Amino acid sequence: MHAGARPEPVTGAIMTPVFFTSTYVQEAPARHKGFEYSRTQNPTRFALEDALAALESPPSGGARGLAFASGMAAIDTVLKLLRAGDRVVAGNDLYGGTYRIFTKVYERFGLKFTFVDTADLAAVRAAIDSGEPPRLVWLETPSNPLLKVSELAAIASMARARGALTVADNTFATPHLQRPLEHGIDIVVHSTTKYLGGHSDVVGGGIVVREGELWNRLQFLQNAAGGVPGPMDCFLTLRGLKTLHVRMERHCRNARRVAAFLAGHRRVRRVYYPGLEGHAGHEVARRQMADFGGMVSFELDGTVEEGMAVCSRTRIFACAESLGGVESLIEHPPSMTHASIPPEVRRAAGLADGLIRLSVGIEDEDDLVSDLESALARS
Repeated sequence: MHAGARPEPVTGAIMTPVFFTSTYVQEAPARHKGFEYSRTQNPTRFALEDALAALESPPSGGARGLAFASGMAAIDTVLKLLRAGDRVVAGNDLYGGTYRIFTKVYERFGLKFTFVDTADLAAVRAAIDSGEPPRLVWLETPSNPLLKVSELAAIASMARARGALTVADNTFATPHLQRPLEHGIDIVVHSTTKYLGGHSDVVGGGIVVREGELWNRLQFLQNAAGGVPGPMDCFLTLRGLKTLHVRMERHCRNARRVAAFLAGHRRVRRVYYPGLEGHAGHEVARRQMADFGGMVSFELDGTVEEGMAVCSRTRIFACAESLGGVESLIEHPPSMTHASIPPEVRRAAGLADGLIRLSVGIEDEDDLVSDLESALARS
């Protein structure tokens, strides 16, 4: 509730003011109060960056945050650390936008990508050790949309031994449930649009690293490329952060109930939720997460069209992209968030035609189960 928040010094206002200004008056050339131009410095953005750092900081402290106009702007900035010829080892179960920027944008500039199941430590080690050493190892845990769980400390150790940085997209877990820097990860990225904002009313992104040369490089890129959020976006995200802990507790509780219901339904072939004991990453998730999150995916024994039909028949779960808001959402990754991934690549990674992803909100859990039960019965 209090991360990054300090009373405004002039009036004592408890809420961070929204500094709507593009520039700052200087007493004389190069004599100012630490603020020159709002692409580079803005007090509302600085408050958000401090909050992100405080939430993700390891026990030893010393983390620094950077805020961006979107999660993709944050990802793009991390990739700008690299140069042509560098290799990235990445999870084969990634958000479609991440896969798209890797393969459709940065491959054109000479970056090389090796995709691997990051929940399989032997496969990760083989990918890191084969050929030219990677510069980055990129993972999501839990992943999007199959909720694969990767062992952060083990992967960070493997990468460090070969001189590679590790990046963990912590959007699904949030720092309330998991703090990758504590496990040796070098860079944490977020789509703050999701759980951190929490109300489906703002788009943003964030990066958190330990203080030092890496933060300096990323801060230079943030300013040079300019993908920064506006002050109102920062204010809305700060407001959302104040209730992150209570929202995540309800998200997790509801998701456990929904996952258990789906696991026993005759039309559901498979449920992907780390909180289920049969999930391949359940034990790792128990060790490195405080709870199992609010995301649930499940696989119908059916076609793309049948998956789309179920998503069109719910009343409480709204059919929409994105996730992490207080309201429940349902989507069909093959035709929505992961449509940019070629079908053969998608299927090879385990994203079946009948896959459905749920962002379980904070509504009444009985209502959510009843809604899914009705939609599955009519499909």
